[in-house]
Amino acid sequence: MPAKITNALRIAMWSGPRNISTAMMRSFGSRPDTAVTDEPLYAHYLVVTGIQHPGRSEVIAAQENDWRKVTETLVGPVPGGRSICYQKHMAHHLLPVVGREWLDRLTHAFLIREPDEMLASLLRSYPEAGLADTGLPQQWEIFERVTERLGHVPPVVLSSDILRDPQVMLTKLCVALGIPFLPAMLSWAPGRRDTDGVWAPHWYAAVEASTGFETWKPRPVSLPGSQQPLLSECRRWYEKLHRYRLKP
Repeated sequence: MPAKITNALRIAMWSGPRNISTAMMRSFGSRPDTAVTDEPLYAHYLVVTGIQHPGRSEVIAAQENDWRKVTETLVGPVPGGRSICYQKHMAHHLLPVVGREWLDRLTHAFLIREPDEMLASLLRSYPEAGLADTGLPQQWEIFERVTERLGHVPPVVLSSDILRDPQVMLTKLCVALGIPFLPAMLSWAPGRRDTDGVWAPHWYAAVEASTGFETWKPRPVSLPGSQQPLLSECRRWYEKLHRYRLKP
């Protein structure tokens, strides 16, 4: 059995919903040196909030529900002899009850999307969504914590930038994370992975059919007047992060 590497690089990629977070997990999972973990705090989030997501009972049964035990594994050894652990996190899963000290033992990056596109997509699947459900305030909280600790900003990537030129943007991201870019990150075999969460049947159909990043195309959206205040709030938080994004 391969030895567990205790000094591995543990990358926490913080995303909001309706982004290319699963494609990014596929990309990093295509690296031979990288193990991936899929939304490890999801079950805890469902238990605490009581939100009725598709597959809720299966997620709670399949994942550890105690955030303390979850975070112990996230900062612990990486199995499989891999030198990198890529953690796909939804920022809104970082509830106030979850401690923050473990964050200081990870290397952080942030994935954002244009707020009108994100919000229109989110509201189609979750009409009751509020600001906290977008993950944007939580992303900014983590970003500020990491920046204060490091003395410099962690990498922020915009999903549309990645889709326009995956190789350029992934190279920039890898440089910022201190790892080499590998061409293997640009493509993957279709299908489901053992590392996918049990919620994959409800959410991952498009990624399962894919073999690489989709070609970027503009997505004009129009939100009703009742959602404009929420969109304005999302833009305010998004712009805080967007100003620090890695530029093409």
